[in-house]
Amino acid sequence: MTHPSGTLKLGAFLSGHGSHNASWRLPEVDANASRSFAPYARVAQKLEEGLFDALFLNDSVAVPDLDADSLARTSQGMRWDPLTLLPALAVVTRQIGLISTANTTYNEPYTLARRLASLDHLSEGRAGWNLVTSLGGGENFNREDHVLHAQRYERAEEFFDVISGLWDSWEDDAFIQDKNSGIWSDPDKLHLLNHKGRHFAVQGPLNAARPVQGYPVIAQAGSSNDGRELAARTAELIFTAAQTIDEALGFNVDITARLAKYGRKRADIRILPGVSVYVGKDADDARARYEALQDLLDPVSALKGISRFVNLGVDLWKLPLDEPVLLPAAIPVTNTHKSRQQLVIDLIHREKPTVRQLLRKMVAGGHRILFGSAQDIADDFEHWFRAGAADGFNIMFPDLHGSVDRFVDQVVPELQRRGLFRTSYEGRTLRENLGLPRPTNRFVGKKREATG
Repeated sequence: MTHPSGTLKLGAFLSGHGSHNASWRLPEVDANASRSFAPYARVAQKLEEGLFDALFLNDSVAVPDLDADSLARTSQGMRWDPLTLLPALAVVTRQIGLISTANTTYNEPYTLARRLASLDHLSEGRAGWNLVTSLGGGENFNREDHVLHAQRYERAEEFFDVISGLWDSWEDDAFIQDKNSGIWSDPDKLHLLNHKGRHFAVQGPLNAARPVQGYPVIAQAGSSNDGRELAARTAELIFTAAQTIDEALGFNVDITARLAKYGRKRADIRILPGVSVYVGKDADDARARYEALQDLLDPVSALKGISRFVNLGVDLWKLPLDEPVLLPAAIPVTNTHKSRQQLVIDLIHREKPTVRQLLRKMVAGGHRILFGSAQDIADDFEHWFRAGAADGFNIMFPDLHGSVDRFVDQVVPELQRRGLFRTSYEGRTLRENLGLPRPTNRFVGKKREATG
């Protein structure tokens, strides 16, 4: 298959101390990574050395689980604010993209538009926004519950209209800044949004210049029906959790079909399935690294976290580890991660795992786990890429130390040797490196239409 970007794209999913919940216990890992800048600066620079397109920070606006076992045994109760950390990383990097998760349910579009525009200018065009609706947190925002799934997505649709309209407040050449004449800007190139909708009333304009990239690159990670529809309408970078090539191909077909109603085409997006990668001298060595992390994991607190995350109607931590997972006749309707709940249901039906086996598969949050040498990893990536199942991958590093170094030092050169990955950055901005066009200012288009 011919891919719109030519070669595969690589993103790095960074969270806490790594994607594996026990990674903070490794001797070489800095246990203060969730509050110390140095470990993230080192990782960002290493990823840039490996020519990654972008690093991506997830986020939440609540401690995920107040259960005592979880609080005592997991590190998920502490995390960086991405829009505080990423500007700092912009200063110590030069070309890697910087993608921040920020939810549309418990934010306001004007405030977020300013922060993301500022990040894009600070980084000289490397900002991205992972548009999500939030898996929870209402209790911290003047609510006793979490906003319902359908309402969250309805708000997200309008949020995108407002924030993108605010980024178009000023035309690209509106700021003349002529010291001799004393003219700072051209008022004819300023546009009020004057938005009045169900969720927002925003006049504008934004008190920031149009972002370097026009808009930060828009990423989206929801795979429910509503999530896919939002992605088809708004996203340029789509993260998925497909476990198999067939699942990934089906997702690709579905998203491509949805794009048409919004006047978009497949070349307008890049699809990056998430995959947790363990690199070793061979598959056995890679699995040994995985087993070492598994030995550090507390099964009770981990199973409580999985039960909360996917809401199967089963208290997994109460079941014998070597008994099969039996689903109830009626699966509860979840108001949080609908697509991930379905992914795990499908996995249980397909593979019939024991509780222990399900725990092992879920240490990457339901994403695919891959073991092997650099050649093994490259074989897998090449297979998915040439089959059209992925435009690249969002790498979920088990820890933010050795796993990053091994991938950059071993896997990247193997991908380059096969002609699958770049040997230098193609451009200066994240859009240029992803092969995505810069969006036109909507008000400029209207002016052209009006003047004929």
